[in-house]
Amino acid sequence: MFPPNFAWGAATSAYQIEGGWQADEKGLSIWDTFCHEEGRVFGEQNGDVACSSYELWETDLACIQQLGLTHYRLSLSWARLLPDGTTRHVNQKGVQYYNKVIDDLLACNVSPMVTLYHFDLPQALQDRGGWLSPSIATLFDDYAKFCFQTFGDRVRLWITINEPYVCAKLGHEDGIHAPGLKEKGTSAYVVGHNMLRAHAMAWHSYDSGYRAEQRGAVSLALNSDWFEPLDGDCSEDAAAAERELSFTLGWFAWPVFVTGDYPEMMKYAIDAQSSRLGYAGASRLPKFSEDDPAVLGTADFFALNYYTSRKVKAGGGREQTLSMKCDRDAEDVLDPSWPVCGVSWLAVVPHGLRKLLQYIKDTFSNPAVYITENGFAQAGPLQIEDVQRCEFYKSTILEVAKGNGWWTLFNHRAGLGRPCSLKYVHETNDGENIILMLYSWSSAF
Repeated sequence: MFPPNFAWGAATSAYQIEGGWQADEKGLSIWDTFCHEEGRVFGEQNGDVACSSYELWETDLACIQQLGLTHYRLSLSWARLLPDGTTRHVNQKGVQYYNKVIDDLLACNVSPMVTLYHFDLPQALQDRGGWLSPSIATLFDDYAKFCFQTFGDRVRLWITINEPYVCAKLGHEDGIHAPGLKEKGTSAYVVGHNMLRAHAMAWHSYDSGYRAEQRGAVSLALNSDWFEPLDGDCSEDAAAAERELSFTLGWFAWPVFVTGDYPEMMKYAIDAQSSRLGYAGASRLPKFSEDDPAVLGTADFFALNYYTSRKVKAGGGREQTLSMKCDRDAEDVLDPSWPVCGVSWLAVVPHGLRKLLQYIKDTFSNPAVYITENGFAQAGPLQIEDVQRCEFYKSTILEVAKGNGWWTLFNHRAGLGRPCSLKYVHETNDGENIILMLYSWSSAF
């Protein structure tokens, strides 16, 4: 069905699948800490065991082969490789594990796409300020160079940071992701800025030190909904939808792909709210320094994570306290005609992906695109004959032409309740895993 160059993949992350949270000298991550704090995660669940991929990798590999994947996206646990976050202490057992994973994938003709950072900062670095500290960019660059040196002879596709928007907003504005900070209207912008600095440093390190020999490509994975005005004839709603795109996708894509700086709309909105509320300090959105490596042009492809879409109406910016919501001055709503699956926020809108891809093509100079995440959570009781999920992926695939990576398994703050996965991991008493209908359906492509 697919042309020879079509990338047919699945995606995971270390914390969500590996388990082995203390195995073989692994250090603590901020998600280990976060999930062990009472009340942080639904049902007090955690990733201590998760899908046991650290112990059961061969079983996962068999699933990958049965699915007929051409690509497999995984993330490296920074704390498993470098327990204190620095190269002063390298955990060789962690290196051996990822060497085996990469070698096994290649032996099965599956191309690994490796993510360096997927939300799980070593707790030792969080204790030193985490992503709020300017020094984190250099520490990340050191970690990236270690990974390029150790695994880069076999890896051709790299993601530096997954979803910096989520790390910044959910982890430092809303407090519902690790490290669980609620510092409204300030910290998220600092975190996002330091993540862009870290990404740019790592990209330049690869470009100057490894690209010629390893011949790989490096990007960062950006998530975004598709936003469109609630009232197509209302100019205020249209402007609000454009602001939402600027504050979500544009926040990181504009510096990397367009100007080397943040979108003017975003800068203006933040400074206008600061002025309205009497905030007298420097702009809450940091400025790029000439002392740092340039961020413009630091992506060899566009990596997109898409799940859903929103209608947008103007308003929401009249609060009397600093916040990102106030800065955006927009309210997101669900179109009642869009079906909602197993989680309330995830409306099924495949055509939104097509529209977002068109926006990326028109706005960011038609880059090569990998869809690095996309998924569906089943409504109602989990079913083995998962017709809903099959229909979702069928509709989504019809909307795109480049490639698709599914998102799967342990679902961070929501725990294990509603996985957006190809395989439902349910171990019976005799240790047998039950497999979704979609698992067989997808392998036929």
